[in-house]
This record gives sequence, structure tokens and C-alpha cells, in this order.
Amino acid sequence: MNQQPAIIEYPEFYHKYISQVRHTDILAALSSQLNTTLDLLNVVPDDKWEFSYAPNKWTLKVSWIHVIDTERVFAYRALRIGRGDSTPLASFDQNLFVANLDATHRTPTSILEEYQAVRAATIHLFKHFGNEELLRMGTLAAGVASTRAIGFMIAGHELHHLQLTKEKYLS
Repeated sequence: MNQQPAIIEYPEFYHKYISQVRHTDILAALSSQLNTTLDLLNVVPDDKWEFSYAPNKWTLKVSWIHVIDTERVFAYRALRIGRGDSTPLASFDQNLFVANLDATHRTPTSILEEYQAVRAATIHLFKHFGNEELLRMGTLAAGVASTRAIGFMIAGHELHHLQLTKEKYLS
């Protein structure tokens, strides 16, 4: 299914992310992003990974672990909805996740390896959804969403963090 989700396929909150995705094919979007993200992050000096652009803002390291955690949570939601689980899905408290994260031992290499593994799993998940599964709707804490829309949420969320990385951490 090569088209972006309709506005009725996701809660309004996620429009700011989904609208950033230029691809109409979720697999193309996720695959292209993998390369773009690695191209950018592979050349970031080690000291920049510990940089925070303002007080009480995450370091670049924590920001990208957050991207990975978010992708995992959203891929799980897509799996549940795609497979027909109609149980309403709980919200995800990103600040709680970060507060309980010990990133002190994490290296840029370990973060990028984890990012690649999670993205590869997400690509395989969406690659094997049929059209019916992609269009299936489920209930998130913020409202109803299709499996397809969740894939675009993942891509849009990462685009948001790529932009933040360029503008706030690397400029």
C-alpha cells in the first residue's frame, strides 16, 4: 500500500510528525531514513554525544536512545493492531523512560548498533503486513490509529529528531 495515511487514521497530535514524511511508501521511508540517520550520526564526534543544548534538555545520546525506545513502543503497537488485538493500548511516558535510563555506559557505537537492529526489525514487521493489516484500526491513549499510520508516526518522529540534531546539537 503506497500512500500516506488519511487524517482520519490517526490522532491529530501525530499530524506534526506524519506530515513531515515525504515518502508515500512506509518501507521506502523507513529504509531511506536508516541510511540518512546513520550517515549523519556516524560522523558526530564522541564529545557531542554528551552535549545538551540547554539546561534540562536531553543529551544527544539520550535523545537517540529515546528515538530507539519510541520506535520499539510504536512497532509493538503496530503489531498489536495489525494482528487484530482490539485491547486499548496504554500511553507511553517518555520522561519516565528517560528518568530510568542509565546511559553512562552507552557508547555512540552501541547506540547506532541498537538503532540499526531496531530499525531492521521495524522494516521487516511492516514489510510483511498485508493491506488489510495496514488499514486495521486500533485504540491508542490519544485516539484511534491504523497500523499504517503508526509506521508513518515512527518515520515522522525520527525526522523530528534528525532536525533537532542538526539544528540544536550540531550547529
